[in-house]
Amino acid sequence: MRISVIIPAAGSSTRYNQNTDSAAGILGLSRSKLDEDLGGKSVIQRTIELFNTREEVDQIIVAGPCDNQAFETFKAQHGDRLALLGAKLVRGGTERFESVKAAMESVDPSCTHVAIHDAARPATKPELIDRVFDAAKSHNAVIPGIPVSHTLKRVGPDPIEAAGDVDQIAAILGDQDSSPIYKVTNTVDRTSTMMIQTPQIFERNLLFEAYTQTDLSSTDDAGLVEKLGQQVVVVEGDPTNLKLTRSNDLPLLRAIMGVKKSAERPTHKRF
Repeated sequence: MRISVIIPAAGSSTRYNQNTDSAAGILGLSRSKLDEDLGGKSVIQRTIELFNTREEVDQIIVAGPCDNQAFETFKAQHGDRLALLGAKLVRGGTERFESVKAAMESVDPSCTHVAIHDAARPATKPELIDRVFDAAKSHNAVIPGIPVSHTLKRVGPDPIEAAGDVDQIAAILGDQDSSPIYKVTNTVDRTSTMMIQTPQIFERNLLFEAYTQTDLSSTDDAGLVEKLGQQVVVVEGDPTNLKLTRSNDLPLLRAIMGVKKSAERPTHKRF
């Protein structure tokens, strides 16, 4: 089995910059979550290092931003390091599926499988990757997942007005709680439901066929394979396989990985 790993990294980190308490957030600037420090290495570097020394991985393709300026900035920040890690950088798209499709153009024809992994999921354990890759030896589409343990509620699409008077002064000063309030419409039956993670891996020709479809709308690549009527199997995921989505995920991610910000590390361990 020869695997090409695609890492979509073209996101704008919109949710990450919401309600952030970072200096960038205070100044109204956008900060990429992939630039965050995890023990002296960026998130994107940690993610690539999950795969670059694995024997079955032949190539790693990172799909960066599609905007010219954003791509050049990404390339200037990460290009040299990615090259040292053996990863190829290509221009992605505005949507995730566009980034994956763009990266697929660089997949080596000799690769038998294509794995796709979230760029902001750097804490994936080797044992989880082993489970996914091992299952791919006998199944054409494999994804990791964990059972849903929380109660699920479906809510209305738009926030409702908060009850009571709004403190206008507090709102101006930024002290007013601006968390949205939604109306519950019903409770979702969580029986046989799974929260799906990455990496997801597919037999190469199957994934390429999935991406020839007209409708490429899906929350993950497995969804496109499902539209073909092909079987997708789920192996055991890991609750610690956290995806960095919002700024308050970062301290938890560092704790899971056992790392600190560079400035917090002893001087003799910073290099």
